[in-house]
Amino acid sequence: MTELLTAAQMRAIEQDAIESGDVTGLALMERAGQGVVEAIFEEWPELGGEGGVAPRPSDSPQSISEKVKHRAVVLCGPGNNGGDGFVVARLLKELGWEVEVFLYGNAGKLPPDAKINCERWRGIGAINDLSVPNALADVERPDIIIDAVFGTGLARPVEGRLAQILQSIDGLRSDGAVKSVAIDLPSGLCSDSGRSLGVFTTADLTVSFHRFKLGHVLDRGGMQCGRAVVKGIGLDDRAFSVEPKKQVVLEARPAQRLHKHSVAHKFSHGHAFVLSGGAGKTGAARLAARGALRVGAGLVTLGVPHEAQTEVAAQITALMMREVGDAGALANTLEDDRLNALCIGPGFGGGETQAALVGAVLKAGRATVLDADALTLMSRDADLFAGLHDKCVLTPHAGEFKRLFPDIAEKLSAAPTRGPAYSKVDATREAAKRAGCVVLFKGADTVIAVPDGRCSINAAVYDRSAPWLATAGSGDVLAGFITGLLARDLAPMQAAETGAWLHVECARKFGPGLIAEDLPERLPDVLRSLGA
Repeated sequence: MTELLTAAQMRAIEQDAIESGDVTGLALMERAGQGVVEAIFEEWPELGGEGGVAPRPSDSPQSISEKVKHRAVVLCGPGNNGGDGFVVARLLKELGWEVEVFLYGNAGKLPPDAKINCERWRGIGAINDLSVPNALADVERPDIIIDAVFGTGLARPVEGRLAQILQSIDGLRSDGAVKSVAIDLPSGLCSDSGRSLGVFTTADLTVSFHRFKLGHVLDRGGMQCGRAVVKGIGLDDRAFSVEPKKQVVLEARPAQRLHKHSVAHKFSHGHAFVLSGGAGKTGAARLAARGALRVGAGLVTLGVPHEAQTEVAAQITALMMREVGDAGALANTLEDDRLNALCIGPGFGGGETQAALVGAVLKAGRATVLDADALTLMSRDADLFAGLHDKCVLTPHAGEFKRLFPDIAEKLSAAPTRGPAYSKVDATREAAKRAGCVVLFKGADTVIAVPDGRCSINAAVYDRSAPWLATAGSGDVLAGFITGLLARDLAPMQAAETGAWLHVECARKFGPGLIAEDLPERLPDVLRSLGA
């Protein structure tokens, strides 16, 4: 897993390094500019000269001019992000590019390091005023636009003239022939939330430094950044420690191997119990149960009302079935303490009988996944919500989250008036603290949090994009994966993180045309790749 940083944490790491004497701010800015140029040539080798090889500043002017016939427009802002832009402009100029530089703001008010790089550029090229009307109207079409206007430091919405400037950036790249490169983040996005602060730009490539920021994977980040890469600038954050309860980590793979011991038996791997809806509504629970079995639960039983038993029996083989029609029958079933992980909600229904069953599940105090209709029932009944305990995992999508935590959802949906904006991480942490259990807030930027503040993001963006998961029943399978992992004695947070990661990997294995039934069937390949 990789730790994600807020803008404040990144600034603190840089400041620690500078104050220790290990590096200067000017050196960090130079390394950042070099990283951007390197990333450009890695992404588009054809821009690097003959054979796709990036020319070197040490090449002779004659050899450079023979190799390169490219143009760049560099847009610099009033902070250190603009300073990075001046470095990129100078390096490209030294490589023989035609470079046109624009500055938004007063050069005399730039931060010290940015001001030095501004003057270095001024020694070899002109600086145009980006703030004048139609500043980019007559610009000859470049190969690359460098967006170094705001980066991670944006604290107020982009409006008025600023908005027109950012819109003109997208205007330059509207025909698809011009590539846009954002330094840190596309201007107009909040680095801590990925939300838009007014108008924002779109990049084909976003180059950040040292670590990814929250905004690269949350909300609009995965859409607006294009392809996002991180370049090292020589920082060492070992001396800078973030309290674990304030960390946000980007999950890469399960934290432990999911193999089964060679001398184990089925009861060694737990017995998951999934509650089903009534006749004609059993499919969601069967999907969840199949997911629990495939992820390695030793046994999985479906609790089915009498009127749906024939329907379910005709559809299952390795899964087992037990009649459960009301809370009393469920209580009798749960006298078997080998049923160590419960799942309730997929296709369940929303009547009084179902509410009583949710209450009985919570009263049992066992590891429990509450999904779909169970979440809606809790949103209507404060007593059910009060029955949540620390072995529960809630798995809401945005609509369910809004019903369950309306005030938190309202803060998340409100247009931000300043940065850093309230984020999905903030919302999920607040919800987990209120619920007293794990909350997995679904989406391409799935966020998982526990009441003490520990948090992770399972982001299906960039190279892990899995748009095929937007299909009916995929969430039911996720609930089943988590339930099966709970049955195998993973802690609730770990089960939620691992289930979410496996869910995305199964979708990526299958690809286009995915339907929910395909997800459990791809799990063996994914587990095999983990050595499970």
